[in-house]
Amino acid sequence: MDTKPKAAYIVATCDTKLAEASYVRDCIAATGIPTKLVDVGIKSTATEVDVDVSQVAAHHPNGPGHVFGDDRGKAIIGMAEALKAFMSKQTDVAGMVGLGGSGGTGIITPAMQTLAIGIPKVMASTLASGDVSAYVGATDIMMLYTVTDVAGLNRISRKVLANAAHALAGMIANQITLPESDRASIGLSMFGVTTPCVEQLVAAYQEHYECLVFHATGTGGRSMERLADSNEFVGLLDVTTTEIADLIVGGVLSAGDDRMAAAARANIPYVGSVGACDMVNFCALDSVPEKFKDRNLYQHNAQVTLMRTTVDENIQIGKFIAEKLNAHTGQVRFLLPEKGVSAIDQQGQVFYDPLADKALFETIEQHTQQTNDRRVERVNAHINDAEFVQSLRQAFDDVIA
Repeated sequence: MDTKPKAAYIVATCDTKLAEASYVRDCIAATGIPTKLVDVGIKSTATEVDVDVSQVAAHHPNGPGHVFGDDRGKAIIGMAEALKAFMSKQTDVAGMVGLGGSGGTGIITPAMQTLAIGIPKVMASTLASGDVSAYVGATDIMMLYTVTDVAGLNRISRKVLANAAHALAGMIANQITLPESDRASIGLSMFGVTTPCVEQLVAAYQEHYECLVFHATGTGGRSMERLADSNEFVGLLDVTTTEIADLIVGGVLSAGDDRMAAAARANIPYVGSVGACDMVNFCALDSVPEKFKDRNLYQHNAQVTLMRTTVDENIQIGKFIAEKLNAHTGQVRFLLPEKGVSAIDQQGQVFYDPLADKALFETIEQHTQQTNDRRVERVNAHINDAEFVQSLRQAFDDVIA
């Protein structure tokens, strides 16, 4: 057993940010937590660090030559790979704090993403007030906007960097002890328009399983897939596959083309449906691409605009789903709610379109290679009806047995 004390890792490009990194290190050390200062500066010669840049670069899978060079872009990519490999070999990580601009953020956050969920991660970055989805990924990185550039210590940067240091120190010093539980975990996917369905499932299963619900916002789907790959689940109730519609059509909440793939890799029981595949997500109404301006659009709120998927788009979505189902070698049930796939896809509602749903259902049925273990089943109910929830429960009880 590794008995060495765990440390807070402070990571920065010390060729340009040694003073700031040292300041963060000293703030953390003052709380009594051991520290390690790691240098990822491509042109750094700093010696006042615990891990110098050559030690990190040596961990690149193809050697340090892929880190050092005249092409800055390639060097940054290479250093990011080296840092990921370096951090994966460390057994004493209590938490990790990074600081940097675009280059440093690009180097440090991929390594943070490889750390287990729950290990404290703070990234103080000049980019943290914009779209940080690429940096946070499907994990629990806390992004802190530095306000000023990370280019010297001043009355603003001292406050912000001290906050980053103390945030990490506070998280490390106050780790919670999880209660012991003999309940295995299952993953469920939910959107606002499938909430009644998923809430009924959670109520039915929470005594027997720890129910982890993921908001199908792109990141939510990726998070669920990541945890499935990490063998965190004994099964999935993937009711809400709407992120596939965004992937196919070009919405803002895509989870990428690996959506629905992890359960097959992990070979865990899978029950799914087509929750909210009637919609593609955009931001405010004026953000909808010009080519979609004449489509059936619905303002969910001032920041979110939904677009109804067409027959042709549903055929593409159905083919994608069938391909993912066919990759499974274990127990699979995929249920189709004939009376509507979301709260606003039912008679009298704005996205009610039986022809589009018919195209989706028939495409999934036609392209899925059905066996005794891999079955597609229709249910004469709406996705949020108690009858459909009961069918999902029967299917899940069947595959999990």
